[in-house]
Amino acid sequence: MPAPLDTARLIADRRPGYSLPAPFYLSPEVFRQDLRLIFGRHWLYVGVEPDIPEPGDFFTVEIGNDSIIIVRDDDLAIRAFHNVCRHRGARLRAPGSGIVGNLVCPYHQWTYNLRGELIQNQHAGEGFDRCKFSLKPVHIESLAGLLFICLAQTPPEGFAAMRASLEPYIAPHQIANTKVAFQKDIIEAGNWKLTMENNRECYHCTANHPELTVPLMEFGFGYQSSPDNVAQMANFEELLARQHVGWTECGLPSAEIERLDEITGFRAVRLPIARAGESHTVDTKVACRKLLGDLHRADLGGLSVWTQPNSWHHFMSDHIVSFSVLPISADRTLLRTRWLVHKDAQEDVDYSLDKLTSVWTATNDQDGSLVERAHAGVSSGAYEPGPYSPFTEGLVEKFCEWYLDRLATGLESDEQ
Repeated sequence: MPAPLDTARLIADRRPGYSLPAPFYLSPEVFRQDLRLIFGRHWLYVGVEPDIPEPGDFFTVEIGNDSIIIVRDDDLAIRAFHNVCRHRGARLRAPGSGIVGNLVCPYHQWTYNLRGELIQNQHAGEGFDRCKFSLKPVHIESLAGLLFICLAQTPPEGFAAMRASLEPYIAPHQIANTKVAFQKDIIEAGNWKLTMENNRECYHCTANHPELTVPLMEFGFGYQSSPDNVAQMANFEELLARQHVGWTECGLPSAEIERLDEITGFRAVRLPIARAGESHTVDTKVACRKLLGDLHRADLGGLSVWTQPNSWHHFMSDHIVSFSVLPISADRTLLRTRWLVHKDAQEDVDYSLDKLTSVWTATNDQDGSLVERAHAGVSSGAYEPGPYSPFTEGLVEKFCEWYLDRLATGLESDEQ
């Protein structure tokens, strides 16, 4: 029998600036620690308020063995509960979304209202106190319409600070006045950290994303200066400075905020979009003719928002693309993508799904293949950690540093 994995030693021995040792991607034991100490103790992005616009609307989120129901109650408040009946533990709802009047357990018909209170059950005997058997709540917060949950009994610090910093950036896009035009789930054949690392750099973009690099200017995500690109970089920097002034005049904060090393880590920056400068589409023009919120200009670049440990988002004048990452196993990861448009926009009148989704649908498929390829390579006995580019992969290193710090802190708290 192999010796138990010493994760604390692996963390201590990891070489800064290099990719993680293979067990962090492959070990079932590390995966269990990730679920418990990362996904079990931090704020996780799970959806948007438009997922549940009306009373009774709900969706479920699966995190390891935990299933969470997120529902809008009759007073329009958003609540989250463990998807576990208080009778004998059966799942109340299958994975997915829908509309309910009450939450009814299909096993023995115990019935809960949308506040999680047990309101009906039979054969419990005299003296049974329903008040003691409400659904177990889960912490939930909305950040300008982005929904986050925390499974820990006591959430970590920092959500209020993240909200205060990010709301001015996100609020002009008015998520509450959007609708989910399309959602797509894909399963990537790799560890969740490889999915996140792949997102945190654009070193791979030019060679792998022909659709994305039409609107996306990779200089905004790190680049090494050379005689071949010095003029391009100078032009980008000049464009960025000029557009920051224009965005600020439009009431859109745009300067970079970078707090990825905090317990509740995040980053935001608004960057130019190439060519027409309007949206992440094949022609760089808006995909939806009805702009978001009170925006009156289409050429407002793209606001990128990242949160630790599991999300990234792109906000344009006409639509939003929002991504959440949820681990399934050590070698399988769910990537859930939502495309949001103005709530009054009509499909095939104001937008077409093909133009709205084609760039990121193609990019997600390409990234899924890259993650699978990376996981297969890490699984080889020939793998050893390689160096990150200090110019293009600095944000990958920041993700790894955050992950290792939070994992080490969790292991230390377990020993106390």
